[in-house]
Amino acid sequence: MLVRLLCLGVILLLPRLALAVDPWNPPGACKAETWNDVEQWREWSSHTPPANARGWAEEKRRYVNNRDVWRVFDRLYIAISGGKVLTLSDCAFGDDMHFYLYERYDEAGEFHVVRTHFYEDNLYALVMRKTGRIYTIPGEPVWSPGRTRFAYAICDLLNGREEMAVLSISDGQPKEEAKVELPCAEGECKLAWESADTVASTCTKVGESDGERKVARLSRRGASWTATSSNR
Repeated sequence: MLVRLLCLGVILLLPRLALAVDPWNPPGACKAETWNDVEQWREWSSHTPPANARGWAEEKRRYVNNRDVWRVFDRLYIAISGGKVLTLSDCAFGDDMHFYLYERYDEAGEFHVVRTHFYEDNLYALVMRKTGRIYTIPGEPVWSPGRTRFAYAICDLLNGREEMAVLSISDGQPKEEAKVELPCAEGECKLAWESADTVASTCTKVGESDGERKVARLSRRGASWTATSSNR
C-alpha cells in the first residue's frame, strides 16, 4: 500500500537551454483541378456537410472588437506589426483539406491563437504579432500564475501525441523548456497549474476501467524540471 502512495516514477531533466520551436509554414488556398475533385468533394460533403457558416458565426463573436482580425468567407486576415497582413486560407479539396478558426489574442504571449482543423488532426497556430511568424503546438496554451510560461497537454492516440510540455516566449518565439510522455487512455487529459512552478495533467490510467486516474507533473527546480507520476 505504501508503494501505491509513492510516486510511480521520477525522471530528472538535466539543466539545458530551452529548445526553440521551428516556425510553421501554413497550408494555403486550394482549388479543384479536375472534375473528379468536385465529385470527391460532393461525396464527402454528402456524408459530412461542412458547417462553415456556423463556425464563422461563432468565430466572429471572438474577434468582433479586435480591429486586427477579420474574415471574408474562406480567408482569415490578421494584421501584424509594420502595416503588414497575414492571410490564412481554408481549403475544401484533396488531402490538404483544412480550415482555420480564430480563437483569441493572447496578451501575455503577444500572439494570436488560431485553431487549425485538418481531416483527422488539429493544431493551435500561434501567430506572433510583431513578426507574423507562426508556431504550432498540438494543445491549447494554458498560462502559469504570473504568466511567465505556458503549458499544453494532449491525449491524441490517433496521431501519436500523448504529451505534456512547458514553453516560454523568448526573443519573440516559443521555446520548449520540458516535455514528458503522458499515460493516456480513452478520453481527454485535464491540465492545471498547481503553482507557478508546477503543472499537472490528469488522465485515465492505461488499462484500468475502475475510474482510477493517473497524474503526471512537471515541477521546476532552479534551471531544471522534474517529471513525476502518481495515482489519484
